[in-house]
Amino acid sequence: MVADLLSECEARMHKAIESLKKDLAGVRTGRANPALVEKVHVDYYGVPTPLNQIANIAVPEPRLIVIQPYEKTMMSAIEKAIQKSDLGLTPSNDGRVIRLQIPQLTEERRRDLVKVARRRVEEGRVAIRNIRRESQDDLKELEKEKIISEDEYKRSHDRLQKLTDAMIVEIDRIGAKKEEEIMEV
Repeated sequence: MVADLLSECEARMHKAIESLKKDLAGVRTGRANPALVEKVHVDYYGVPTPLNQIANIAVPEPRLIVIQPYEKTMMSAIEKAIQKSDLGLTPSNDGRVIRLQIPQLTEERRRDLVKVARRRVEEGRVAIRNIRRESQDDLKELEKEKIISEDEYKRSHDRLQKLTDAMIVEIDRIGAKKEEEIMEV
């Protein structure tokens, strides 16, 4: 019973960390990354569709993203979607592919992006803590209903805290790595 609860808690925490990784991949650094444009939604015959489902996205150079639509008719829709997004990038279209040149980041913009990354890392920490709190409530309920003993409750509580601490360390490591990427010239 307790083992199931803790393994479910661990699985939820891993999902929160994966979500954070995906979220941070969308934060722009000085180099091109397909994840920057994958979440851009394009109007595909009246249906908002993620760009990676209607086009091939490649990074042939460190500062260039090349988008090749599966249908040539989607070129203008993709361009409009990129211009409307908060990426701040201007697409150039040669009739076959769309190129996005990633400009060099200024020091001020880097600091702003670090703040964004830190805020998202903190949201990840909060998510982990919320999962811990819910699991603690479940453990307390089990003890209150006399399903587990007080000693087992304390042992489980300690294991839950150690798991939470390990996940927070992992989130901090991911955040520090992303900050380093952003500040890299």
